[in-house]
Formats: sequence, C-alpha cells, structure tokens
Amino acid sequence: MHPFSITSAPGDDYLAVHIRTNGDWTQELKRIFVENYFSPHMNRRTSFSELGAAEPRPTPAPKLLVDGPYGAPAQDFRNYDVLLLVGLGIGATPFISILKDLLNNIKLADELMDLAMETTQTSRSEDSANSFSVSTASSNRKRSYRTSRAHFYWVTREPMSFEWFKGVMNEVAEMDKKGVIELHNYLTSVYEERDARTTLLSMVQALNHAKHGVDIVSGTRVRTHFARPNWREVFTKIAAKQPNSTVGVFYCGAPTLAKELKNLSHEMSHKTSTRFHFHKEYF
Repeated sequence: MHPFSITSAPGDDYLAVHIRTNGDWTQELKRIFVENYFSPHMNRRTSFSELGAAEPRPTPAPKLLVDGPYGAPAQDFRNYDVLLLVGLGIGATPFISILKDLLNNIKLADELMDLAMETTQTSRSEDSANSFSVSTASSNRKRSYRTSRAHFYWVTREPMSFEWFKGVMNEVAEMDKKGVIELHNYLTSVYEERDARTTLLSMVQALNHAKHGVDIVSGTRVRTHFARPNWREVFTKIAAKQPNSTVGVFYCGAPTLAKELKNLSHEMSHKTSTRFHFHKEYF
C-alpha cells in the first residue's frame, strides 16, 4: 500500500506525482503545501536542476529529492500487443503515465516513418545510406514498442474523484488522434444506465456530450457510464477485436476485484485465441 504515483510519462519535460492523503504523514505534507505554496485544487509544477534542487521560481518552491527507481507490476507493459488497464478509485494513477507514454511513442514512431518516406522519395539516389538509417530507426522503434492499443477502465464511487485527472484525461483524449486508446469512466454510486431511475440523467448526459463534447458528470471528453462494468463482456469484446493477440491486464485498487479479473484472464485465455496475462497492484 503506497499513496504516491508518478503520472507523467518518460517523454514529458516534467515530473508529475499524485499523492493520496492516506495517513498522518501525507496529511501533514498536504497541509504544508496548501498553506505555503498553493491551493489544494491547483496543479503546480517544479523543475529540477541536474543536482536535484528545484529551479528558481517567482514563488520559492520547496527542495524535493527523488529516489528510485523501484519495480512495479506494470513496468513491463510494453511487452504486450494490447493493454487492459483497470483502476479502482485512486488506483487509476499508475496508468495515466502509461497512456501518455503509449501515445508519445506511437507519435514518435509515426514521425520517424514519415521522415523515412520523405527521405527515400527525395534523395533515393543521392543519399541512400541516410535514407536507410532513418528507415531502420523507425522500424526498430516500432519493433521495440509492441503495444498498439489500450483499453482504460476507471471505476469510482465518488463523482468528485474525476477532478483528480480532469486535465490529464482531456490531454490524453486530445493526443489520441488515431483512436488508439479507449477511455471508460464508471460511476458506481449511481444506478445503471438502463434503470428507470437514471433514464433522465442518461438522456441529458448523452445530449450534452453530443452537442458540446463534454461529459456532465466528469467534466471531461470521456463519457461516464453508471454502475459497474460487465467484466465478462469487456474481456469477450477485446478477445473478439484482437484475436491471436497477447493482452496485458493490469489492475490497481482494492483486492476485491483482483480475483474476478484474474479468473476471467485465465478462462478467456483458454476459450479464445487471445491470451490474457493478469498483473495486480493493491492501492
């Protein structure tokens, strides 16, 4: 159990960390930052020099030291064709950086491929060696980054939880020009969408999302679903869409859901041509 999660990607020019106030130490840390540096609802970035000291800012920021790296269940996510990322509550935090890293690497691979094609077309005879080297770099980049698609499910009871990653979720949706990532928000404190008690809310939500592109529940571009996901249906759809693929199933949250996801991974790996590999991290 740990309340710290890095939510920036390796390609970002900053380090972002989300911290859950989960005891005396983190409560005191929050108090110090709120009273001395910023309000609890404001995101603040601090840059670092090579020695680890915070760079000067108009308002002096605290000196922060970074230790590590430490191993994590999701660190080998690049070894899978497809990712199924499931975050329960604050357990969504480890997957934000994975989504951003996936998009950054796909974008870079595409840029290298475009550059290789342009170089080949314009200087096929004059600079064939250079053309070959760029094309090889692009090809190697695609081979080293195996993952081509991700499905992210965030399940929470509290509507206010969506404020944690509102900016990040919009950023991921904006970056994903090719529809590589499917984002799914689920609010479990509300009756399911087909229930008569949520029919009006579902209608208003659908209309607002269609007109403005913003979900009225989460305040993001990602449509919020009500109740809990049907996990068997989720696994079945992924298996149908990604036959003969290897799917990395990564779960972070309370232990309650881990057993169901593990059993489904095992069952669907035997019933279909898709192989599901389950990994868990308790938050």
